[in-house]
Amino acid sequence: MGDESSGDFVVQQHRAERAGLHHDFRLAMGGVLKSWAVPKGVPTESGVKRLAIQVADHPIDYKDFSGVISEGYGKGEVEIWDDGKYTLINQSPEYLFFQLRGDKLKGNYHMRHWKGSQWLLWKQ
Repeated sequence: MGDESSGDFVVQQHRAERAGLHHDFRLAMGGVLKSWAVPKGVPTESGVKRLAIQVADHPIDYKDFSGVISEGYGKGEVEIWDDGKYTLINQSPEYLFFQLRGDKLKGNYHMRHWKGSQWLLWKQ
């Protein structure tokens, strides 16, 4: 197993003009928010796998953002769906295993790189 570390996480529900309703899942790592768009939302039930598309890193202070993005590809309404702490249990360039402690998301989650910018995200 890799070194355990912890940090903040946030899930922002985003009603984007182009991409439609989706969740932006973000983990604070290495001084930025590592970010994935999850079209069908972060799973809350064990074994449900969801596509997570890695997007650009965001600044740490973006974790508190709720409001309207008025320009660009992400144009649309953003609200915080859940937030809390996570503990990274294991990681490699192709895999993340972590525990979430939020109001809605609790428990162990896995992310495995699939292809290109696509990952699979599931709750254990």
